[in-house]
Amino acid sequence: MANDEVILLDFWPSMFGMRLRIALAEKEVKYEYKEEDLRNKSPLLLQMNPIHKKIPVLIHNGKPICESLIGVEYIDEVWKDKSPLLPSDPYERAQARFWGDYIDKKLYVSSRKIWGTKGEEQEAGKKDFIEVLKVLEGELGEKPYFGGDNFGFVDIALIGFYSWFYAYETYGNFSTEAECPKFVAWAKRCMQRDSVAKSLPDQHKVFEFIQMLRQKFGIE
Repeated sequence: MANDEVILLDFWPSMFGMRLRIALAEKEVKYEYKEEDLRNKSPLLLQMNPIHKKIPVLIHNGKPICESLIGVEYIDEVWKDKSPLLPSDPYERAQARFWGDYIDKKLYVSSRKIWGTKGEEQEAGKKDFIEVLKVLEGELGEKPYFGGDNFGFVDIALIGFYSWFYAYETYGNFSTEAECPKFVAWAKRCMQRDSVAKSLPDQHKVFEFIQMLRQKFGIE
């Protein structure tokens, strides 16, 4: 795979793009990073993801792979010689996919309400968000990672959200550590990995980005 051409079309605060950045880093795959302006999408993005017109898009030897969790699976299958991300057991693999899907359907929606609304809707979002985190804490149990002793697919699906936590807590007026200490301990453990630390933007930088969005949408 030495001559592979790998390009990632992404936008720096995207927790979905972070998944691919982490997976590529875990596999030590070199790639070209192309930052997208989502208000003025590049012809390459529109050509490579004509259906959703969204980032992230992984382009491998000219072929696009869209949707972040599908991209992580693809990376795991193509570069399988190091750092397996999905379990080899079919049942465990299905479970990992289930939790990845749960994170996308539940956590993203509730977290968006925390920073993107106010009043009752925001309160409802915060309540849902904490409930989802508690469910995830239950799944994590006493394991160091969702994949057991090994950092893997579910950890990658989830950890990108952590870079937004300072904003969630500031706008939602709550402490994740007080509500879900095991979750925060897990996140801090993940942040000790080079692949994660180098792929996640600074929480304060994300907060400034969200502040700008709230002003733009007239929430503030």
